[in-house]
Amino acid sequence: MPLNFVISPLSSTLNTALQNKIDQKTKPLGSLGQLESLALQVGRCQNSLSPSLNKPCILIFAGDHGIVEAGVSAYPQTVTAQMVANFLAGGAAISVFARQHGIDLLIVDAGVNADLNSHPKLVDAKIGKSTQNFLTHPAMSAEACIKALHTGAEQVRRQYEGGCNCIGFGEMGIGNTSSAALLMHRLTGLSLVRCVGRGTGLNNAQLQHKVTVLQRALNKHKDATEPLSVLAAFGGFEVAMMVGAYLKAAELGMLILVDGFIAGTALLVAHRLHPQVLEYCVFSHVSSEQGHQALLHQFKAKPLLNLELRLGEGSGIALAYPLVQSAVMFLNEMATFAEAGVDH
Repeated sequence: MPLNFVISPLSSTLNTALQNKIDQKTKPLGSLGQLESLALQVGRCQNSLSPSLNKPCILIFAGDHGIVEAGVSAYPQTVTAQMVANFLAGGAAISVFARQHGIDLLIVDAGVNADLNSHPKLVDAKIGKSTQNFLTHPAMSAEACIKALHTGAEQVRRQYEGGCNCIGFGEMGIGNTSSAALLMHRLTGLSLVRCVGRGTGLNNAQLQHKVTVLQRALNKHKDATEPLSVLAAFGGFEVAMMVGAYLKAAELGMLILVDGFIAGTALLVAHRLHPQVLEYCVFSHVSSEQGHQALLHQFKAKPLLNLELRLGEGSGIALAYPLVQSAVMFLNEMATFAEAGVDH
């Protein structure tokens, strides 16, 4: 299954017309700040002077990580399946926020180490029950990595065909901050210490142990340097699915809302494969997880929120979505100077 995503750069045809429409609204030039650049981006993404947000959706990809065996997380692997059940029961933070803002929420079992009960909001797309421990083996085979990418892309295609044009990706997987830190380090060249954080709440001794374990893993997989080989060596099934999801969403011209550190490292892999993917991305927030700010700097991104979140799940996406709505609504509904009879 070759990777054959075709992502077109955003058209500049409507740039001038969109900017003129923004500037003619009843306000001083530039006074809506970041909302103005956001409105311009959404209009360019949809190639429309009157963009719309249709059937917004968050896909949460869930998977377990073999590296948890090495004691890099404060929580056991069983928590992944328990949290998936919490999502489906509507009791998690993302469940509450998605419900609040009318965002559809689907959970994709990418590789949870449990047999999950069927549910209307659960997609069974399991590649395997957990990745392998990357201290001793690559996290996944090259074939499983490609399969995960295509599976993630397929989930996005289904949402698009159902009328969704605005999508975001969350994740759940105990141990995935370790995976993300290694992806970030190997693909950016930033120091490992800069990329590793406390994840689910490690104390200082546990954090030092995590760094030591991850350094050993890096030494084990020195030959993994290209994006897909790095992803196979250190990634999670849920992270690999997010990579494919980003690429497919951009290929389909969808507006993509980006969550925090884990979701950002999946985007980093996607960006290394297809740099144009960034043009379709809105960065929802800056996480308090160590490394996320440096990751955003790699993207030259300007996130909408800074709420010191470090939850994952797509929570930042749901919280930022009303700002995207506001950008679209002022573009479409705010009066111009001529319409309002206001001098300028």
